[in-house]
Amino acid sequence: MINKVCVFASSCNYLDETYYKAAKELGELLAAAGMDMVYGGSCLGLMWACAENVKKYGGKITGVMPKKLHDMDVFSNYCDEFFLTPCMRSRKAKMDELSDALIALPGGFGTLEELSEMIVQKQLGYNQKAIVILNTNGFYDKLLDFFEEIICQKFANQKAGLLYYVASDPKNAVEYLKNYTPADCLAKKEDIYAR
Repeated sequence: MINKVCVFASSCNYLDETYYKAAKELGELLAAAGMDMVYGGSCLGLMWACAENVKKYGGKITGVMPKKLHDMDVFSNYCDEFFLTPCMRSRKAKMDELSDALIALPGGFGTLEELSEMIVQKQLGYNQKAIVILNTNGFYDKLLDFFEEIICQKFANQKAGLLYYVASDPKNAVEYLKNYTPADCLAKKEDIYAR
């Protein structure tokens, strides 16, 4: 059962309103489904738009932030739990430890790096967590095309596309989490390496 969902997302306050609307809707739906949120601890961007609504609609939010960002005074005082880490690597490890599933909202290089690491962790059998890519406004279309190219040219096994789920909207993302059953991960040699 999924109790805590890690959300990776942009911390930018200057995006098209479409993205904030979807992030807020996701927060409301997570709380309605009885799911709490683990996130980067920021009071900015899509991160906070989602977290604020989780909190507003009765869920709990856990922030995890490296000291360097914390010192920039971009953290939220409204987290139910807050963890300070020495660096970004330890932050990701803590977020992974605390969560049962993850959703990647639109974001920048940090979000891309976090999402990629979690896909690899699942591919190698270190976890069986649900990984959802929320493709608001078609934001991830080109990245998903690139993922297909990786598979097509055999840089990844053809089964790698089963490691993540692409949701068209917040409702679809939460429904997927509610019905998620861990599958066998691609931890066998013949499944990990491209064929």
